[in-house]
Amino acid sequence: MLRPATVIACFSALLSSALIPASAQVDGNKYDKVAAELASRYLKEGRETFRFDTFGSEDFWGGKLKLHQAIAGKANGGVGEGVSPKKALELGLKVDIDAIPADVAEALGRGEVDLADPASTLVLLKANAVVGVTGFFEGDRLSSIGIQCAMCHSTVDDAYAPGIGHRLDGWPNRDLNVGAIVAAAPDLSAFVDMLQIPEAEVRRAVEAWGPGKFDAELNLDGKAFRPDGKTAATLNPAAFGLAGVNNHTWTGSWGTVTYWNAYVGNLEMHGKGVFYDPRFDDAEKYPVAARTRQGHKQDKEDRITAKLPALHFYQLSLPTPQPPEGTFDAAAAEKGKALFNDKARCVTCHVPPIFTEPGWNLHTAEEIGIDDFQAKRAPDGRYVTTPLRALWNTEKIHKGGFYHDGRFATLDDVVKHYDDHLGLNLTEQEKGDLIEYLKSI
Repeated sequence: MLRPATVIACFSALLSSALIPASAQVDGNKYDKVAAELASRYLKEGRETFRFDTFGSEDFWGGKLKLHQAIAGKANGGVGEGVSPKKALELGLKVDIDAIPADVAEALGRGEVDLADPASTLVLLKANAVVGVTGFFEGDRLSSIGIQCAMCHSTVDDAYAPGIGHRLDGWPNRDLNVGAIVAAAPDLSAFVDMLQIPEAEVRRAVEAWGPGKFDAELNLDGKAFRPDGKTAATLNPAAFGLAGVNNHTWTGSWGTVTYWNAYVGNLEMHGKGVFYDPRFDDAEKYPVAARTRQGHKQDKEDRITAKLPALHFYQLSLPTPQPPEGTFDAAAAEKGKALFNDKARCVTCHVPPIFTEPGWNLHTAEEIGIDDFQAKRAPDGRYVTTPLRALWNTEKIHKGGFYHDGRFATLDDVVKHYDDHLGLNLTEQEKGDLIEYLKSI
């Protein structure tokens, strides 16, 4: 029971709040309206940033690496053979059909565009039709090149032809050969200086990545290859279905989605901004980052930080693509769901509907039964419980396999791994039913 003095104190507080001038109070209805307007604005601004903002990265990719010269080719004021649309598609770059000018689209339909001519690539760049890449021009001359988030984390639906179609934001580009693109740059001295290895070793490291992979820690620890001699690069992760997910990407305690946006924008895209992470001062774990002070980046011009809120909001709004009809056996999937939640023990870590742990979604290599090389490159030496998303799609989203490095080619391989590692004793029928359920989520 409340004491009389307590009741009087509470009543006095209520009277005091009631006497506050209306101008000093917040109108709840107006506040809700502002929140809705902010959400709408964030969605629009975030999409624009994700698709088109280079963060000033053209000063690196064009100004330092001179990549634009290799794209243009000698015949167009650059160097070498140049990159034709055909070659660009072979490298995994995508073309946004909705951005192609009408006259160019008509000529393309009539077969009048020479897809083997680098000059045609310049036309596409001028139209801002190459997904994730922006060309900067002085007249008709390509003077620089910048990149966007969409370069690695968007693809197209191939509506016109393979590699040409409507954008699919958040879908990982598992065709993109970033390493081959970097290796084509005329001047790799920026990487030579950073890594302190010969140019030939830089090329060997990036060319080993292959399609759909990128090494986001090479600039920190300088480890280009695993102990088994394979590349240390990991698969480009999806950027959709991340609402409610804590630690993002493959390995542990780097941070959330917004941390990675800041990290990638500053240290991988080489945009202009501010980035802070004192963990990179550990010269034993991160010798390259410690020497180059990457955890204390303070550019005079910051073109990244102000974009982070809306970019984060847009990415969290990207839904997990749902399986089309006929993608899985519904009856088997229902049986598989029961296994997922019980005998197979999947639900222990992959908690519906986010399909990762609510909270600290990290595990040691020993717990999941694989080597710890990639985990050790992370701050706390663990792997992220990757959210189970769109497992039905192995042509684009999961092209290249499962896990951080694609070590398991199929879902069958994944299920067999855990059956052995955890001693689940699943029958072949149960494994099949579980796989059907995995394809349904």
